[in-house]
Amino acid sequence: MIEQIEFTNFKVLRDAKLPLSAFTLLVGPNGSGKTTALRAFEFAARSGNYTGQQLCSVGAQPPVRVSFRWGPPDNGRVFTGIWNHEAAGGTIQEQRHGLQAQLRAVRIFNLDANRIASPVPITPEIQLGHDGSNLAGVIERLRDSHPERFEALTGELGRLLPEFDKILFQIPAGGQKAFQLRTRKGGHSISAPDLSQGTLFAVAMLTLGYLPTPPPLIAVEEPNRGIHPRLLRDIHDTLYRLSHPAEFGDDRDAVQVIATTHSPYMLDLFRDHPEDVVIASKQGNSAAFERLTDQKDIEKILGDSHLGDAWYTGILGGVPL
Repeated sequence: MIEQIEFTNFKVLRDAKLPLSAFTLLVGPNGSGKTTALRAFEFAARSGNYTGQQLCSVGAQPPVRVSFRWGPPDNGRVFTGIWNHEAAGGTIQEQRHGLQAQLRAVRIFNLDANRIASPVPITPEIQLGHDGSNLAGVIERLRDSHPERFEALTGELGRLLPEFDKILFQIPAGGQKAFQLRTRKGGHSISAPDLSQGTLFAVAMLTLGYLPTPPPLIAVEEPNRGIHPRLLRDIHDTLYRLSHPAEFGDDRDAVQVIATTHSPYMLDLFRDHPEDVVIASKQGNSAAFERLTDQKDIEKILGDSHLGDAWYTGILGGVPL
């Protein structure tokens, strides 16, 4: 598990450290480095495609550095990407070989309803795209190769969205596949493009939670997007299923999860796990991160209040100034 990422002159992250847990909820205003921190995985995994000038903070000079530090059970493993001035390609420093390959396996999702609903080509090794594309193919492969997971996914979908009781498939064109949801009342088939954005996001998020062999680290931008506040607990549990599979009776390796949000309702769900929350704050032309439990007098500040309400007032930081 990666326990910390350290940034030097990396875009808005001039001098910042991002602490990570098995599950990390990253909260903060626009421009506070949340997306930048997630994109660091891509830049480090493909370091040779970028120069220091492209990645450098405004008003600063290369070199740019991003270091990933592993914690238990792999204490001491470090990967550092260094980008100098004009020369394309980063200088890689790692204590053991293979760390960059691990970073390449990281998946970052920023879901798009139109891409989720689009038909997909039928291929044997299809994977869910970063925007939710290929979802129909991924669910169909789940049905054919892991029927018990498909049935669990269908059951969970029916619980979250009780108006539907089944996932169906159709072939809109030769060599393509699309999915539908069947209504519980009347048995009507609703094609994916005719479903609401919130429903499409919910199906994609649930599918992530039931992947048989997910990547070692998954990051999701705004997993609450388009989701009714009453369903946020279920989205929270879906993500926790990835990071704490044993608690849900799921026999597979744990997945490290990072999620970003602007929602006080989503944040409220972490009232009993403040150690999983990191506050991102904008400070002039730079940004910083702080684990919620590292804030002074945090227990006294929270008291009996809702975590989302406390954050929304600005007392915890991480709100627009």
